[in-house]
Amino acid sequence: MGILSSFQNIFKIAELKSRVIFTLALLAVYRVGAHIPTPGIRGEELSKFLLEKGGALMGFFDMFSGGALSRVTIFALGIMPYISASIILQLLTIVIPSLGRLAKEGERGRKKIVQYTRYGTIVISAIQSFGIAAGIETMANGAFVQNPGWPFRLMTMITLTSGTAFIMWLGEQITERGIGNGISLIIFAGIVAMFPNAVIQTVRLVKVGELSVILLIPLIIMMIAVVGVIIFVERGQRKIPVQYAKRVVGRKVYGGQSTHLPLRVNTAGVIPAIFASSVIIFPATIAGFIAVPWVQSLAEQLAPGTLFYSLLYVGMIFFFCYFYTAIIFNPVDIADNLKKYGGFIPGVRPGQKTSEYIYRVLTRITFGGAVYLSVICILPDILSGYFNVPFYFGGTSLLIVVGVALDTISQIESHLVTRSYEGFLKKGKLKGRRG
Repeated sequence: MGILSSFQNIFKIAELKSRVIFTLALLAVYRVGAHIPTPGIRGEELSKFLLEKGGALMGFFDMFSGGALSRVTIFALGIMPYISASIILQLLTIVIPSLGRLAKEGERGRKKIVQYTRYGTIVISAIQSFGIAAGIETMANGAFVQNPGWPFRLMTMITLTSGTAFIMWLGEQITERGIGNGISLIIFAGIVAMFPNAVIQTVRLVKVGELSVILLIPLIIMMIAVVGVIIFVERGQRKIPVQYAKRVVGRKVYGGQSTHLPLRVNTAGVIPAIFASSVIIFPATIAGFIAVPWVQSLAEQLAPGTLFYSLLYVGMIFFFCYFYTAIIFNPVDIADNLKKYGGFIPGVRPGQKTSEYIYRVLTRITFGGAVYLSVICILPDILSGYFNVPFYFGGTSLLIVVGVALDTISQIESHLVTRSYEGFLKKGKLKGRRG
């Protein structure tokens, strides 16, 4: 009854109610667009061909587009070009000093970076959509294209690029006027929309005997355990004790209290998994549509389930765990703020020694977070390779679904608590990854 009453409280707050309804409406628009076919393509025939011939790579790409890629709809590219552009811009802020200074200029700099990210999204979308159009023309000697040629290629490029731009706009609107995390919620909606089909496929495999019930029950138990592990680790913290010195101002004494600095075990959240997937998807998409033997061989190596893919994926996850953590958490700034307000870590000198200590602790727990993300994300490859499991009992999809759900509940929780309503947990505020 506690959780039910908390959900009822959502609709008692006019602002929160409007934000939730607005978010659901835009997600519904996204799902409608994921079923609008691209002009000039025999969609049903092409979809059957891609699902039969695409293999694990197509299934992996299709997961992020919510099934739009296999149907070649106007949202076939999904939101991944935007994520790729974001990665490139964040890397360039380190390499190019002018961009680095721009990123530190507050709201004005943030708007400029967002603007550059939009431009990058359009460029990447145009490249990927043109590759898809050219590749579709070569499939089955052009049997899936009604009128092959440059008009078809340009029309497909404009359609798919516009679709990605519209998804990007939807995500920004959800972030600004909805309940936040617009891009993550769009990926979340696409993954959840594919879950019923995955369950139906599993039931079908059990009926024909390709997947035994004896094996299915332990797998379901394991999936529940994986969800529990994700929730436990995403909320896990390393608390560094902080002591504030006493200060006498006039007749009053300030400070003297003890608190702690919370460092999340997985500071970067699901971002490394999404970024790593995006980095692999971009070259794999292009390589998959180039009719050159060695390029096709490279595309096959980039398919989920191969050793090369697993090693590359894990390496990318480790890189983005440390990279994204370094962007959003600066030990030097934390140490300076502690010193400014009279705080110190017991046994550690204020200033540089404090920043070095925080950096050392953060490096260690980030390594643990990267190992956890890697194990979760490559779990589907192990299950599909040895047990013929048709859908993810772990992996990036489950990680994104649970992680985004935690963040969304955390934001709704903050709205409820600030307006004196009980949240989803009566004993305290539910903390998301950024809690």
